[in-house]
Amino acid sequence: MRILFTAGPAHGLTLPIVPLVWAARAAGHEVLFASASEMVDVLSRAGLPVVDVFPDHERWDAVMGAAMSPAGPTPEQLAGVPEWMAETFAEVARTERGPFGSFTLAMTEGTIEAGRAFGAELVVHTSGHPAGGLTADALGVPVLEVGNRISWSSRDADSPFRVNEDVDRLLRDRLGIPGNGPEVIARIDPRPPSMGGLAADEPDAFDEVPWWPMRFVPFNGGSAVPDWALRRPDRPRVGVTLGTVVPLMSGTSTVMVALDALADMDVEVVLAGKIELGSVPDNVRAVGYLPLSVFLPTTSLLVHHGGSGTTAAPLHHGVPQLVLPSFADNPLSAERVVGRGVGLSHDPATVDADTVRATVCRLLDEPEFAECARAVAEEMASQPSPSDVLQRAVSRARME
Repeated sequence: MRILFTAGPAHGLTLPIVPLVWAARAAGHEVLFASASEMVDVLSRAGLPVVDVFPDHERWDAVMGAAMSPAGPTPEQLAGVPEWMAETFAEVARTERGPFGSFTLAMTEGTIEAGRAFGAELVVHTSGHPAGGLTADALGVPVLEVGNRISWSSRDADSPFRVNEDVDRLLRDRLGIPGNGPEVIARIDPRPPSMGGLAADEPDAFDEVPWWPMRFVPFNGGSAVPDWALRRPDRPRVGVTLGTVVPLMSGTSTVMVALDALADMDVEVVLAGKIELGSVPDNVRAVGYLPLSVFLPTTSLLVHHGGSGTTAAPLHHGVPQLVLPSFADNPLSAERVVGRGVGLSHDPATVDADTVRATVCRLLDEPEFAECARAVAEEMASQPSPSDVLQRAVSRARME
């Protein structure tokens, strides 16, 4: 089967679906990933065939920068944007929290063209990326929606994501997409049951489309594994990261507080991420960009910002967490972590070194956190794998 995958072009939105694409390739299916911006290179390095559906990278950077600006886009930023799209884009950029409507506007036409040229027989897209559903509708093929967050699912009554009806209507009118919606095979919730996920199939409360559970298998990129990462040290190893977005949007003050707190503790600190700090305490190993899954198996605690992929990785490895949530759905991740007992959280705006130090001591010394983390890892391991779900989806698609 020829399967077109697509997701919002950001690390936290795209990487969670990579194991499902690998499952499709391993099963012998032809796959293509429709993406944009830096994710084209990231997906290529993950060994996947990918098409850039918005290849004007200079224009993309301007448009997406405008999408994240509270003031909305300037005429200069909209220069080169098709006239039919510009007015709606400006409105979306001014009124919508986050870039999702802008992703849909910018990527749908190119994704449809790629899917048509590829001969897609099934479209798989992540929750919060309506370009996938619009593409399936345009091509007349079934679609599988895959959740890509630990923090929330579109099946939640209080889900923060809503389809932008103005964007949907504009794209359907402009691109001649039918208005009846695609045939949805199923929707996937990748959370463990004890953190809001599913223990078994469940019909959607609104349209009765089935929801299926699936194991969240973290993918953070590939890397040569350093020798130290394979060995558990004599003292606790504490990972610290802010992911890929927070350092650009909010700076590195939270990391500096964490490192100050850990500097006089008997721990080994691994600072992961593209963060320029100059000198660091003697017990800190600054490793630059290193996938979390490389060193989490020998780590006792991860301190992080609450990104969904970053939260999922220590859950998979049974590692307790200290979450200092930044923005977007980060606070929801923190609530999940604290509610399940696998970690603690604190507002980064008010946190200080003494608070971080005391919280880290609790997480390392009180065995309940590690016990709960191991229990969640075992729970996740018992869920259907991406390969299981892919095989099931393909079987259903062939029946449509």
